[in-house]
Amino acid sequence: MQLTSENYFSLENQMKYMGVSQFKAFENCQASAYAEVTGNYEQEATTPLLVGSYVDAHFEGTLDIFKAQHPQLFKRDGNLKSEYTKAEQIIERVERDDLFMNYMSGEKQVIMTGVIENVPVKIKIDSYHPDKIVDLKVMKDFQPMYIPEKGKLNWIEAWRYDLQGAVYQEIVRQNTGKVLPFYIAAVTKEKEPDIGIFEIPQSYLDVELESFRSKVMLYDTIKKGMIEPERCEHCDYCKASKVLSKAVSLEMLDYE
Repeated sequence: MQLTSENYFSLENQMKYMGVSQFKAFENCQASAYAEVTGNYEQEATTPLLVGSYVDAHFEGTLDIFKAQHPQLFKRDGNLKSEYTKAEQIIERVERDDLFMNYMSGEKQVIMTGVIENVPVKIKIDSYHPDKIVDLKVMKDFQPMYIPEKGKLNWIEAWRYDLQGAVYQEIVRQNTGKVLPFYIAAVTKEKEPDIGIFEIPQSYLDVELESFRSKVMLYDTIKKGMIEPERCEHCDYCKASKVLSKAVSLEMLDYE
């Protein structure tokens, strides 16, 4: 089956290929990711996620289709809800910046596949240029974030966009023979949207590619049902599927 925008996220192709989002889901909770990829659990389409998807759809040229598929964007009178008028403001802001639009002027939604550690991998590039790879991000803001066990990180590392860049660069290399720099074209959802073009240094990409290599076979094995996935016991899936087996002593709370 040829990968297209229509079937890119189908259960069949989610099972066949590893993607960056799927890999990150396994990193967060193996049990939740396994349930999702086997069709037994679906992440909620939150408003922040839909706002980002709205902006993505605009740049893909599929906004009319996106609106038709998501009637929850509209009020009863047919006008956009306030959250999505913010998306329109975001689009208007970035379209006023020549450099931002130049980076977003590449070939849209380019799908490529490759193999990393014998695992089939798929990517979809927001804006592909002959000399660079560009991904669009719609962020709450550009402030550092605190990540448990890692401390305060810049937002790019906190959201693992350096990992995404590493995998995208490797799959592009396998398809074209070229090692292209990876950029993020980002805009915030703040009252006055902030914008920026960010290049991820090659040294960061090299480290993250090795991280991907070190774990992708394990996650693929879990996905195939050969290893029992571990539960994090903190995510929504683990809460929803928890089965109590005993009471917990108050003393144990100090250790959790």
